[in-house]
Order: sequence, then C-alpha cells, then structure tokens
Amino acid sequence: MFEAERAVIERQLDGYVVGGIEHVGSTSVPGLPAKPVIDIMVGVASLEAAWPAVPLLEPLGYGYFPYKPDVMHWFCKPSPELRTHHIHLIAFQSRTWLERLAFRDRLRADPDLHAAYASLKRELAERHRDDREAYTADKAGFIEAVVVRAAR
Repeated sequence: MFEAERAVIERQLDGYVVGGIEHVGSTSVPGLPAKPVIDIMVGVASLEAAWPAVPLLEPLGYGYFPYKPDVMHWFCKPSPELRTHHIHLIAFQSRTWLERLAFRDRLRADPDLHAAYASLKRELAERHRDDREAYTADKAGFIEAVVVRAAR
C-alpha cells in the first residue's frame, strides 16, 4: 500500500520532493503492532519552499492540518476522524528527518528493541484507548532514548 501511494504522491509533488519519500511509523516495521495508518515522510527542500505543494495534495484526498508546523506540513487522508494515511512534508536531512529514519531502522534491525517497543505500544494502547495524544506523549521517552543511542 505504501509503494502505490508513494508513486501517486511522487507524481503529484513533482519538483517538490527532495531526498525521497519514506515509509515511517509503525506500519513500516514488519510485525510491529500498529494502527492501520500508513505514515509517509516526504523530503522537501524547506518548509517554506514546500508551501506551494500543500494544495497539490488535496486532489489525492489529503487534508492539511497545522500539526507541529515548525517541523512539518502534516496531512491526513481521508479525514481526521478516519485516517488511513498521513503525509509529513519534512525538510530533507533535518533533525526530524534523520531521527525518524534512525528510529525505524533500529526497530527493523534489533529484535529485542522491536519486542520492547511492541510491548510498550500494547500497554499504552490499553491505558490510553481513547486518547491518541496521551498515547503518543507516553511513547516519547522510549523513542528519544533509541534515537540518542542510534546517534552514537
């Protein structure tokens, strides 16, 4: 599903993609428990340079939302209530870009880390069944620790 969507996005954002389109988030790690949402990270030259690309995603069913506007342009499809895809336009080689790839790649490569994160996700999903923001916030410490270790 990611590859099919990647191809459509790449055609639609022709000229704005710098550094590629990456599958990130839990669905990008085989066997990891995940919400059924595909997270797609698109490298752009800068957030400012990517503003003209924002309306180009609307015909593909993506809605723009100013979530973390200092680090990304964020979109969801088909609606905020029912999400199947997220797009994150992020400056290529920025700290956010590098950290997301490092986290994904460490989870793919380390079975023990994969298992620990899967366990944490299950526990938090149970605890924060109706609170997406709290679920995300409670994963932050684990993610940060992995990113710091990966940077070493």
